[in-house]
Amino acid sequence: ILAAALASLLPLPAYPSTHRKLLVFLLDGFRFDYIDDSELEGLPGFRDIVNMGVKVDYMTPDFPSLSYPNYYTLMTGRHCEVHQMIGNYMWDQKANVSFDIGVNKESLLPLWWNGSEPLWVTMMKEKKNVSMYYWPGCEVEILGVRPSYCREYFSVPTDKNFADAISDALESLRNGSAEMAAVYYERIDVEGHHYGPSSQQRKSALKEVDKALSNMITLIKSKGLQDDLNVLLFSDHGMTDISWVDKVIELKNYINMSDTIQIKDRGPVVSLWPAPEKQAEIYKKLKAVEHMHVYNRQDIPDRFFYKKGQFVSPLTLVAEEGWFIVE
Repeated sequence: ILAAALASLLPLPAYPSTHRKLLVFLLDGFRFDYIDDSELEGLPGFRDIVNMGVKVDYMTPDFPSLSYPNYYTLMTGRHCEVHQMIGNYMWDQKANVSFDIGVNKESLLPLWWNGSEPLWVTMMKEKKNVSMYYWPGCEVEILGVRPSYCREYFSVPTDKNFADAISDALESLRNGSAEMAAVYYERIDVEGHHYGPSSQQRKSALKEVDKALSNMITLIKSKGLQDDLNVLLFSDHGMTDISWVDKVIELKNYINMSDTIQIKDRGPVVSLWPAPEKQAEIYKKLKAVEHMHVYNRQDIPDRFFYKKGQFVSPLTLVAEEGWFIVE
């Protein structure tokens, strides 16, 4: 997980601007140690940003440490049980509609997004234009508001897409068509999921981001934005290696799946809706499963800031680190 803020990209002027524009990056799946001190020597773009700005050691994600919940936590400043985006996959039992990691049309319903006000909506309400590039949810009307520009996400943006988005974002900030720009990059997360966080593929994606950031610094200077811009980079969650051979928990080995109404997601956190008359039985059986915790909704620890969420399931399953839950 990364958070780095630049006060400016050149030494501060004698009379710095009292009003700065904002460029935000969301680097999906970027673990905190990807740019630790030993790695920075081979990452000149990140190194320059760190040297000219501020870098925190780590950032603790909101529970669950998944993408959509933390996209919204970062942009609203609120926990999941307040902003209601409690998973990558959600189910509204009353309406019988699902949110499936933003890819189904029902994921665009304001139902999922209206729990809290994200930063770009606040900016628009203050008559400050916002340009967004591949940012999840920028195409959704939230609390009756959309950003002034949204380049929608359709598939994993390429490295060229990312570079072009940075260039276009900076131009929108330079020409006054935006006060804030936000750019999303996913490939680090995708390669980490497919090949592992220690893989060469993930490291290659990081190198491409580094190149883009080096070019960004050059563009900021050439566009004369160095005294008029703050740049913020953060991530939604980290990642750990797992073993598919011996660290997978298959629910079908412990419960009768026909006794469930709905199951959402697979991985470290799973939401389960048992048939009402089967909840106690299923809870008892899953409670005995090693390397996994099962919680009735009312027993979810308060420190998770999760159980009051509108879409939280009757049972929540949480794997130990390195373990993976599947049906």
